[in-house]
Amino acid sequence: MIAAIRIPSRDDQTLRIAGLLAAFGGSIVFSLFLAGATHNLPSIWTANAVIIAGLLTLKGKARWIMLALAGVVHVAIELIAGVRLSFIVLVVPQDLIQNVLIAWSLERLGLTNRMRSPWGLARLTAAAAVLVVVFSTITTVSLALSRGRPMWSGWADWIPPNVLGLFLAMPTTIMLMDRRHKPMFPASPWQIAMLTALVVISAVAIFTWDPGLQALLFAPAMLAVFRGGPRAAAILVIASLAASIPAVLHSVGIDRNAALTPLRHAVIFHVMLFAVCLTAAMILERQKRLQALMTRGRDAARDAQASAQAANKAKSEFLATISHEIRTPLNSILGFADLVAGDPGLSPDSRRRLDLINRAGRSLVEIINDLLDFSKLEAGRMELDPGPLAPAVVLRDAVAIAGPAAEAKKLALRIEIQGGDERPLFLLDETRLRQVLLNLLSNAIKFTRDGAVTARLDVSDQRLRFEISDTGIGIAPDVQARLFQRFTQADSSISRGYGGTGLGLAISKALVSRMGGEIGVISAPGRGSCFWVELPAIPAQPTPTLDSAASSPADLRGARVLLVDDHHVNRELGYALLTLGGHETITAEDGATAVSLLRDQDFDLVLMDVHMPVMDGLAATHAIRAMEGAKARVPILALSADVMPEQIARCLAAGMDGHLAKPIVREDLLAAVARFTAASPATVTL
Repeated sequence: MIAAIRIPSRDDQTLRIAGLLAAFGGSIVFSLFLAGATHNLPSIWTANAVIIAGLLTLKGKARWIMLALAGVVHVAIELIAGVRLSFIVLVVPQDLIQNVLIAWSLERLGLTNRMRSPWGLARLTAAAAVLVVVFSTITTVSLALSRGRPMWSGWADWIPPNVLGLFLAMPTTIMLMDRRHKPMFPASPWQIAMLTALVVISAVAIFTWDPGLQALLFAPAMLAVFRGGPRAAAILVIASLAASIPAVLHSVGIDRNAALTPLRHAVIFHVMLFAVCLTAAMILERQKRLQALMTRGRDAARDAQASAQAANKAKSEFLATISHEIRTPLNSILGFADLVAGDPGLSPDSRRRLDLINRAGRSLVEIINDLLDFSKLEAGRMELDPGPLAPAVVLRDAVAIAGPAAEAKKLALRIEIQGGDERPLFLLDETRLRQVLLNLLSNAIKFTRDGAVTARLDVSDQRLRFEISDTGIGIAPDVQARLFQRFTQADSSISRGYGGTGLGLAISKALVSRMGGEIGVISAPGRGSCFWVELPAIPAQPTPTLDSAASSPADLRGARVLLVDDHHVNRELGYALLTLGGHETITAEDGATAVSLLRDQDFDLVLMDVHMPVMDGLAATHAIRAMEGAKARVPILALSADVMPEQIARCLAAGMDGHLAKPIVREDLLAAVARFTAASPATVTL
């Protein structure tokens, strides 16, 4: 079967067949008219090219219906023109068979739908021209032999008109049948009609008076190319040729010897004009198509970005909500567990159980923090805060924090500092560097059953190298390559045997990368592991520090604190922690009550929850800052389970002076009270 260009609709097949038959009949009439007017002077034959194009573009049975009707039309026109029936019976079937064989051959060569580029057009027309020469030669030879004439008689009169007609009519018909060429160009039918009229008038004038001016036809033809694309170019060139042939005959007469060369020149010129215009139109169409693809690509990318941002926002809001809802009860669980653990009358079993509660709660907090940190890193919202820092101090702090966990497993925890002591200062983010080191130390302790964990620091002029090595289970080489990917652990049994989310190393890698460094591991199964971090050594100067005498805890006992929280359990916990710290504490269940209390009383510090009924913490802060006098300047510290960066930013923008995340750690709470009341002496002494 002959392959066809895919046309979107099946409903207009009848109109397409009618159009092809009209073009086919018109081509025959035009060619026969010229032949009759010029005493059978060969010029151009386009009818076969129209049929070949129809076979390539129609689908299914429509091809064969068109072919049968074309045969009927051909016979009818030839009879009307007075051609002998014996000649018609011989020629018409041969033409139809020849057209079918050419279309079938093009299909077998895979060239039936190659009109989307100049190279595709050249391949299709060249292959079709060769096939026309071959099959037309067979036809002319058979006709000559059947009529008792020499074998090659008529070859020169038959082949050139068919080939020239093919070059013009087949691409034109395919262009008009292929709707994909239309949407790229905005020209209306009236514009095409006006351009066609301009070209026809120009062609008649030029070929009647001075064919040497035929190059002037390129101007309106190229205008048609830019306005109407390949379709307009094809229509205009065909119209110009149809007008120029009679003009040439009118100019030179119908004598065979005098008219043959000018006619051939006119046809060849139009073939060249057609090739140039169609090539330019296809290049222009390709550019427009690429521009459309780029526009669609940008729109798709913009939509995808918007969808990703919406999904990321939804994820962040979900994590923020989950974090808030988990931190709020954890605040009470861990806080009261810590308070009860301070009771000297506790039995060893009760103390051990409280310690288990505390560890489980802290583990849950670490998981939540990991999820939030990873979410911030993915969204690009993790901001670094570098400052002058002694790396040895950070390493010692991290080792001190990890010490109890190592001691509980009876592991030796060593620290080695090479190439420097605690005095050199470098530009580092203390919080994030400590987080990375604690992640590595926690992993080393977690995966080491016995032996030792060693923390090393090597300080040089160009880099800082931290190493955390252990005598643990080690890591297989095939696992090391994906170890720093999110939610990845050594194997599926690790999470069950050791716990964890698989985010710690991924977060560490992202943080180290943000700090301009590198992280890696050297390990072998059964031989332990050595995780290393290298950071650029950027020297820094120490910053001036305030006199810490005023912030001595001994001097700050007895501060008067207003604690605002809608959860009575949190109020009770905060009251207990602050009272044990030596501070007078007044509580309020919402922002409106807090504002009312602050109008009537003096406080050194306000600890403000954010989400509360009646009046939330942000609105209460605005109301306090709008007061007159010293009351408007009272320090306000957010005490909230909201820990996302944008949530903290909203607190600061509302006028709060700081933020303390829940669950509350007693030491952090008392240190914050000391820091924020240092500038204002306590009004009450207990």
